[in-house]
Amino acid sequence: MAAPKKTSPWSWVSTLYVAEGLPYALVMSVSLVLYKNLGVPNAQNTFFVGLLYLPWVIKPLWSPAVDILKTRRVWIWTMQILVGAALAGVALAVTTTHFLAATLAFFWLLAFASATHDVAADGFYLLALTEHDQAWFNGIRTTCYRVAGILAKGQLVILAGILAAQSNNFSGAWSLVFGLVAAIVLLLAIYHRWILPRPANDQPIVVGSKKFRSEFSKTFTAFFQKPNIGIALLFLLIYRFGEAQLMPVTQLFLLDAKTHGGLGLTNAQVGFIYNTVGLIALITGGLLGGFVIAQRGLKFWLWPMLLAIHLPDAVFVWLAAAQPQNLFAIGAGIAAEQFGYGFGFAFFMLYMIYLARGAHATAHYALCTGFMALGMMVPGLWSGWLQSQLGYKIFFVWVILATIPSFLVAIKIPLEPAFGKKTN
Repeated sequence: MAAPKKTSPWSWVSTLYVAEGLPYALVMSVSLVLYKNLGVPNAQNTFFVGLLYLPWVIKPLWSPAVDILKTRRVWIWTMQILVGAALAGVALAVTTTHFLAATLAFFWLLAFASATHDVAADGFYLLALTEHDQAWFNGIRTTCYRVAGILAKGQLVILAGILAAQSNNFSGAWSLVFGLVAAIVLLLAIYHRWILPRPANDQPIVVGSKKFRSEFSKTFTAFFQKPNIGIALLFLLIYRFGEAQLMPVTQLFLLDAKTHGGLGLTNAQVGFIYNTVGLIALITGGLLGGFVIAQRGLKFWLWPMLLAIHLPDAVFVWLAAAQPQNLFAIGAGIAAEQFGYGFGFAFFMLYMIYLARGAHATAHYALCTGFMALGMMVPGLWSGWLQSQLGYKIFFVWVILATIPSFLVAIKIPLEPAFGKKTN
């Protein structure tokens, strides 16, 4: 059945970005809790999940194929069907004897489908909406993406904890949870197959293979010829060097027994404190960060935001040393750390836009996000192993020390004083 000729953006923007946010949260965050519940050691857990960042690192390599083969609209609902199938595969595999290898295979499929969906969805958003509507719905799509993260990392983790408490079986609980979310995504695919508009400019780009290779090469070359690109890329890689090691371990620390140095929280408590309250604090910090940058410009906020994203990491040093039982105190500490992270991350996101400016802004921004993902992936690979060697207390102290390189590189990054500042 064909979609209506004039489709209101209100009918599809929100659901499209919920569909974009869900699989990323499931792959990069919920999987850590899943494997922790099933007894996978921290070192293996963070290493295997860290490798799943790879599709988002290298997606610029195949993103031109989304422009050349089929329409973005077709790519969107096709990838959503593939995401739903991969989630169903996880639901079936999690109860098997060799669950780790089997679920990782489906998570890899899910990651590649999700990364490809990101490219198609963002491109479709630009093609299907006018510039005015793009600006109007930008906050809505960002909020919906974050809400999807809250639903996945918060409510789904809480649901798994409740089901496991009733059945005393984490494998069965997680199988039901992933089966549920698979059904949701497949329903979204059917809905988007029908509701998404058909913009006239959403057409495959027909070029000869020789011309394609030439243009593809020029796009990459132009990026690496930008002024001071070396120091800029180094900044992208290490801005979150400490945070990249902290994030994979955080939920493991909250779930680990006190005898192992953790806080001994339940899935439901982690789902609410870290993945609901924490995410709301992160969104609030990000919104405030965007607002203040618009007032004074990006360069003015470099150092305040660099401090904001790094100094609150000290909360985990206190949590590991004190091991408090008061959930309000734990939640307040998590909220403070996540608020600082959201506030400081606003600088990072706008800096990538600053770096991507020029004739190939879309492709260059994709390259920036690839370097951003690489900066998160590599440190995350060793974070669980390092924590198991040092213990939680010393590991969190190391995280604080690991933030120092970003301050040193920040001294040299190229940045125009007026960029990002609101003008009349």
